[in-house]
Amino acid sequence: MAIRSDMGTGPDTGISIRDGRPDDIPAILGMLDSCVEWLVAQGRTGQWGTKPLSEHQKTVESVARYMDEGDTYIAEVGGVPAATLTLTDAPGAYLAHLPPPGEPERYIHWLASDRRFKGQGVGSALLAHAAEETRRAGVSLLRVDCYAGDDGKLVGYYESNGFIRTETYVATNQWPGQVLARRV
Repeated sequence: MAIRSDMGTGPDTGISIRDGRPDDIPAILGMLDSCVEWLVAQGRTGQWGTKPLSEHQKTVESVARYMDEGDTYIAEVGGVPAATLTLTDAPGAYLAHLPPPGEPERYIHWLASDRRFKGQGVGSALLAHAAEETRRAGVSLLRVDCYAGDDGKLVGYYESNGFIRTETYVATNQWPGQVLARRV
């Protein structure tokens, strides 16, 4: 399915968004590995470490599990998978210690882009699509969590896409996390 051009995608941008399928898992893992390589090249290893995420069985299982539990979307540029995210109805168990929002929500997991497409708006197009899908489902709260360490650029990226900071947390190995929310 391609999303409408009034959301910043379509024929004028070369970005289309389609439903993800189980056979997209290798491409999704490739996007995650591309992000790790890019982060390592910048000396920013706190987020996902230094090894390709496709080599971590827990990551592979997580990608597949969220795909089974929710809706995965793939942004393509010229027919090439460029970015991905998955929407579910709740955050992962790793955030069970935080208070629930007290209302229905859609939750973003594994937003990642192939760094060859950096700066082309594929991540923002997927976030706009997630907001529209959340609205279509009759839900008004869209949330995401992310790495909040280093220079804070990832938190800033979500804020530039309409999210606001809510809860902060510290995960395993003192990994600093930030939950953000957006009303749709």
